[in-house]
Amino acid sequence: MKTTPFTDIHIALGAKMHEFAGYNMPIEYPTGITAEHLAVCYGVGVFDVSHMGEFWVKGKNAQKFLQRVCSNDIASLAVGKAQYNCFPNGNGGIVDDLIVYHYEDEKYMLVVNAANIDKDWAWVNKNKIEGVELENSSDNIAQLAIQGPKATALLQELTAVKLENIPYYAFEVGEFAEVKDVIISNTGYTGAGGFELYFYRQYGEKIWNAIFEAGKKYDIKPVGLGARDTLRLEVGFCLYGHEIDDTTSPIEAGLGWITKPSEGKNLIDGELYTEQRKNGVKMKLAGFELKERAIPRQDYELTDGKGTIIGRVTSGCMSPTAKIGVGMGYVKPEFSKLGTEIAVLIRGKEVRAEVVKPPFRRL
Repeated sequence: MKTTPFTDIHIALGAKMHEFAGYNMPIEYPTGITAEHLAVCYGVGVFDVSHMGEFWVKGKNAQKFLQRVCSNDIASLAVGKAQYNCFPNGNGGIVDDLIVYHYEDEKYMLVVNAANIDKDWAWVNKNKIEGVELENSSDNIAQLAIQGPKATALLQELTAVKLENIPYYAFEVGEFAEVKDVIISNTGYTGAGGFELYFYRQYGEKIWNAIFEAGKKYDIKPVGLGARDTLRLEVGFCLYGHEIDDTTSPIEAGLGWITKPSEGKNLIDGELYTEQRKNGVKMKLAGFELKERAIPRQDYELTDGKGTIIGRVTSGCMSPTAKIGVGMGYVKPEFSKLGTEIAVLIRGKEVRAEVVKPPFRRL
């Protein structure tokens, strides 16, 4: 298995380790997933997300190339800004979802999911055009996500960059913990606020130690992939391989807001998205809360409450803040309206649920 600059630290902290996307990653620490989840909601937690992939796209035709392969409008993305996107696969599905950073004029960084690095690299190279240079820096760049309401105050102690001046989905490049050229990005996957840091792998331990030393008075906690999943689910963020994959349309997944097949953009699957907006889709992603004490799990069937199957669960958990079962799943469009009564089929029993709009979080 591959390692990150922090693997030995996780093991020393007693983390439960498991293979994820070819990496030896921490799933949870001895305090447990719920405690880690709540630490991020109310304080500050640190995630090792160095397994994620980073591609550089450079050259005079970088924007033109990205306009075709990315669902969102790259032309509207200013230098210093980031943008959520997906790669349409040409058959109505999604190769991957990603964040595009406009780093400099004619230079972009794409941050892709760890499990899809090889697939995504093949995809961008397959669609590459003249005047574009591609570089896969996934093995050279490390990433930490520092998330929670106390993250900004903590990180500000380690940099002269004014973090309060970096709006959501924007970034600056500066010195952090005496390490130069760190990308400090106001993004995240928890809904709890905070920043993500990108830096060369050799500085990983130095940056980790600086963050945790400064974070002592904030009761900082390391957080594993288990709580990362429950945090993103509580706020209704899609996860590749669950809510989205090669068979799901971004329109079906409620991601029409990042799907902009504008004139002249020449977006892969652009005509299909226009047709789906006009004529509708066969399934729609919906959030739901259980009305009885139970936990919905991925691939459990969803019903109309009267025995008829209407869809399936893509993600579910017992919400650590709401303390009820919550989830997301695909249903027939007529059952996706807010307030609709549905059910989750759990061990042969229909457990009552209601369609709601995430977030599910109760603070």
